[in-house]
Amino acid sequence: MERIPVTVHAVDRLSQAGLESYLRHQPGVELRGHSRAATGPAADPVAVLLADRMSDLTAAELRALAERQRRVVLVAGRLREPELVTALQHGVRVLVWRHQLTAERLVRAVRSAADGSHDLPVDLIGRVLTMVGQLRDGRSVRSAAEPVGLTPREIEVVRLLADGLETRQIAEKLAYSERTIKNILHRLIARHQLRNRTHAVAYALREGHI
Repeated sequence: MERIPVTVHAVDRLSQAGLESYLRHQPGVELRGHSRAATGPAADPVAVLLADRMSDLTAAELRALAERQRRVVLVAGRLREPELVTALQHGVRVLVWRHQLTAERLVRAVRSAADGSHDLPVDLIGRVLTMVGQLRDGRSVRSAAEPVGLTPREIEVVRLLADGLETRQIAEKLAYSERTIKNILHRLIARHQLRNRTHAVAYALREGHI
C-alpha cells in the first residue's frame, strides 16, 4: 500500500502531539516533520491543521500551505459563514469538527484529501450550498451569520439549563417568552442532531461553552 505523507500543524505542541497520536502507526499514513524537504507537488500531499477559530493566523497558515501545493484537512471548533468561505477560498475541501474527531475519522479525512475528494460534515453541506448560491447570485455572505457552533443566546440558555432551571425560569431570567426559549433549544438540538436537552448540555460542556 502506498503511504500518504502527512504533516500536522497546530498552535501548540500538545494539540499537535494529540493529532499525531491519531495518525501514528496508521496503515497507509507516513507522518513527516515540517522541516523535511519537499521533492515535488506530491511530496507532502496532505497537511492537517487544527484551528478552533478562523483567525488571521489560521488564514495565513492556510494560504502558506496552499502555496506549497498541499491538500489541507482542517480540524475546527467553530466557524462562522465568512470564516468558512475563507477556508474554502484557501483550498480546504476536507473539514472535521473537533468534537467529532477520532483516529478513524481523521484517517478517512486524510485519505479524502489525498484523493482530491470533498469531505464535509453533514451539518455543513446545506450551509455551503446556500453560500455558493449567494455568491453565484452576486450576494455577499452575511458577516453576522450565526456560528456553526453555539450562538451567544444559545450559550446563555444552555448554561441556565445546566444549572437546573426549567423553561419558565430561564424565560424569566433572560426576559424571553417560554416559547422563545423552547424555539432556541429546538433549533440548537436540530442543528447539531442532538437527542434532547441533556445531550445539548453535554455538547456545550464538551465544546467548552459552560
